[in-house]
Amino acid sequence: MRNAAVMGAKKYVQSHTLESPLNQVLRESRNMQPEYDGIAEVWFESTEALMEGMSSPEGQQLGATLLEDEKNFVDHTKSSAFIVEEFEFN
Repeated sequence: MRNAAVMGAKKYVQSHTLESPLNQVLRESRNMQPEYDGIAEVWFESTEALMEGMSSPEGQQLGATLLEDEKNFVDHTKSSAFIVEEFEFN
């Protein structure tokens, strides 16, 4: 992601939902809602790094630009955003 340095991100990943009958089987077996088109992940070293990157004047300007761009392909009323912590299990 070309804006990663501005916001202090270390990684950006998009995962697009596959068109597969397995999705319907999985949802129906668990009585789940329809899938999203995909997800985007922006990785930071810490919540402090996220706050620092997005609090700078450049980060705030970038945030506003990204929000405007999202309006072209994201229905925010049917989407969600959240901060998570990764746990690996072996």
